[in-house]
Parts: sequence; structure tokens; C-alpha cells
Amino acid sequence: MLHLNHSPTKKNKNNNNNNNNMEPTITNIFNLLTEELLYMILDHLDDDPFVRKSFSEVCKSFKSLESNHRRALKPRRLEFLPRTFHRYPSISRLDFSLCPCVDDDMLDSVSLAWSSSLRSINLSGSRTFFTHVGLSSLALNCSNMVEIDLSNRTDLTDSAAKAIAEASNLERLSLTRCKSITDMGIGHIAVKCTKLKSVGLRWCIGVTDLGVGLIAIKCKDIRSLDLSYLPITEKCLSHILLLKHLEDLVLEHCLGIDDEGLANLKASCKSMKEPLKESIAPIHLSYS
Repeated sequence: MLHLNHSPTKKNKNNNNNNNNMEPTITNIFNLLTEELLYMILDHLDDDPFVRKSFSEVCKSFKSLESNHRRALKPRRLEFLPRTFHRYPSISRLDFSLCPCVDDDMLDSVSLAWSSSLRSINLSGSRTFFTHVGLSSLALNCSNMVEIDLSNRTDLTDSAAKAIAEASNLERLSLTRCKSITDMGIGHIAVKCTKLKSVGLRWCIGVTDLGVGLIAIKCKDIRSLDLSYLPITEKCLSHILLLKHLEDLVLEHCLGIDDEGLANLKASCKSMKEPLKESIAPIHLSYS
């Protein structure tokens, strides 16, 4: 007679279960890190956009972290930009220098999507597609805007300057080669943007002593001022001397100011740093 005893089998199963329970559990180390630490890791990846992209593709939580933490955006193709409005809700620096076809509708969409976060925008690479209408949307909707770069827009007129003036918290403004803007437009900016600390008017050949004087009188916190290639004379120097915080003054090719005027300016403006003592030379002079 054959008798089968199944108890050893049960014992083996129990042993196997015990062995399985004793196996170490593999833990994802990133689950132990706080969001603040992960954000610090992301900050070290800012220099390489491809690395940030790889980070966001690891898993859904990483994608969410990267999306919420991203502050700067430099688009190359405008047709894909609307997709980023929801993915990146906290953009503060927007660089359009690689997008020559930014128009008023795009600026309006940007101003609505990032109205509370956008602080800086670079439009120096854009051509003649946007006007004062788009700039007005930016200025009115983005109340935290502190920096605008409109360099190389030779077609922009005083109406554009008037629109920019609505950004009352503006601290840095570059109008390099905006040759159609005159003293009237600069006057609008000077009266309303009194918090300006850095102003670039290089090659704004429509701006004269009057416009420079208005900037100096109304914007008392100016620290950096580029007046290169402007048709100005010594008349505006008396107003520039009133700028107590001025550190960097660029006067390249200002043929209406002679050596005596420059010597008086340098001697009287005590806030400017000495070139030999500081790494940044405050006064740049060039005659040709």
C-alpha cells in the first residue's frame, strides 16, 4: 500500500515564503528627498537644456517637478509655444531672441498666460511683426515686469515707448538702435517708469539733451546709462550729475561733448567707480 505524505511540501512552501519575506525591499532614493532638494538639483542643470529634458522624462513626478520649477524659456519655434503655457506655469524670463516673427497676438497670449510670473522679456531678435498694441498688453497684464529688451527695432516709434511706460515697475530697459523713438517717447517712459536702474539708448539718434535730461531728472535710481552715438551736448551733463547712484556711464562717439565737459562730469559724479580700482570701467569714451 502506498501512502503519500504532503506535509513536507507544505513545510517547503512555508520556508519559501519566509525566504521571500526576508528579501530586502528596493527603495527609490529620490522618494526620500524633499522637493526643495530636487529643485536644488534642477538648478545645477540649467546650463544644459538636454539634461533637463532627460530629467523630466524619467517619470511623471520628475516631469511635474521640472515643469513647476522652470523659470526661464528660450523658444526656437513659435508654433509650439502655446503648449508650454500650461506645462510651465511659472516662467519669469522669456527670451525671444531666436524668434524673428513674434506678433501682437503672441505677446497678448504670453501676457495672459504668465501675467503674474513674467518679469523679463527679450524681443531683440524680433522684426517688424509686433507693434505698440502687443507691448501695451505686456505692460498692462504683467505687473511684475522689470526688464524689457527691444534692441534693434528701428521701426518702433513713440507710441511703442508710451506703451512700455505702462510697466511702472520697470528697472532695466534696452532700446539700442530704436532710431525712431524721440524725446517725446522717452519722456513718457521717464515720467512713469521712475524705478529704472539701467537704461540703454545706444544709437537712439532721435533722442537729444531733452530726453536724456528727463531720464536723469525723473529716474533718480539710475545706475547704468548708455548714451553712445546720441546727438547730445554738454547741456544734459548737469542733469546727469544729479544721479547719486550712477556707476556706469557709456558715452561712445558723443561728439557734442568735449574733453572739458567729460572731465567735469567725472570729477563731479562721486558715485561712479574708478576704472583702475574696480573690475568694471564706469566711463567708456570713444572718438572717431
